[in-house]
Amino acid sequence: MEDHKWRVLVVDDEPNNLQLMRHILAEDYLLSFAINGVNAIDVANKVMPDIILMDIMMPQMDGYKACKMLKADPKTSDIPIIFITAMSDVEDESRGFEVGGVDYITKPVSKVIVRARVANHLALHDQKVACEKTVMQRTSELEESQRSAIFMLGEAGDYNDTDTGTHIWRMAAYSSAIASCMEWSVEMSAMLELAAPMHDIGKLGIPDAILKKTGPLTDEDWKIMKTHPQIGHSILSKSTTPLFSMASDVALFHHEKWNGKGYPRGLKREEIPESARIVAVADVFDALTMKRPYKEAWPLERALEEIKASSGSHFDPEIVKCFLKVEKNIGEVKQIWDKREKKEYKTFC
Repeated sequence: MEDHKWRVLVVDDEPNNLQLMRHILAEDYLLSFAINGVNAIDVANKVMPDIILMDIMMPQMDGYKACKMLKADPKTSDIPIIFITAMSDVEDESRGFEVGGVDYITKPVSKVIVRARVANHLALHDQKVACEKTVMQRTSELEESQRSAIFMLGEAGDYNDTDTGTHIWRMAAYSSAIASCMEWSVEMSAMLELAAPMHDIGKLGIPDAILKKTGPLTDEDWKIMKTHPQIGHSILSKSTTPLFSMASDVALFHHEKWNGKGYPRGLKREEIPESARIVAVADVFDALTMKRPYKEAWPLERALEEIKASSGSHFDPEIVKCFLKVEKNIGEVKQIWDKREKKEYKTFC
């Protein structure tokens, strides 16, 4: 296999200087040439060099401006640029570093110095790229670990509440679909999908006798049940990351109502975080359409009518509108999870 050769772009308006650099570097590098700043930007975008050797005083566009423009473009911003120039004042060097250059080589150039500087900066750049790849990999691994932890927290909060563990994943997917319709960004919608499954984590602090009760809850039972949002918030607010801050809000406020008659704080309208208002719709809809120890699953049409009827009282009307807009997507998500749930049940049996 042929050894890898680095790509070097040499930029100078003097043909003799280009020829000299060819003589110094051609044996070890793949060379491209440009005769001014404008030409350099065009060539750099075409060949994507590993390093650029840039003259400063050139017609049309000087090296400083060319360097600044290359650094402003995400495609070429990481390419190291060494200025090669007869200018040697401290102010000239300072300006070169300010626009993004990594080094200076003064004319007349020395073959030994040019080869050494190019090799050193390519090695540093290669090391930087390798480090960035390692950081990205570690970040990805950390995100996957956090995702796994979130899944486990969601499952833990839902474990004693129902025989159907897919509830939290369905309502999380519904929440994301509604958030997208509400013009949330892709990133924020994805964050809500991770935050939503933890909405009932506070039920870990509710006795089984209440969670699994087949009959109606007494007033005393309800008093205890209504503490689960605060318990969930207390657990999730231990972390101040954006994800867990959102999750703690959802846990605390997903039982609040648009008309102010919810709990635990009796907030109304926009006093309730939008994340919790979205999850409230998704959570109730999924609860209605699933079988519980105390009720049968509602047909889809009946559940939709209940959500519509609760617009302006229980739910934010704008969120209900979005929910109805993405009804088809929500129905598809429900079918996918229902099939998966039946498959898992048969496997378990």
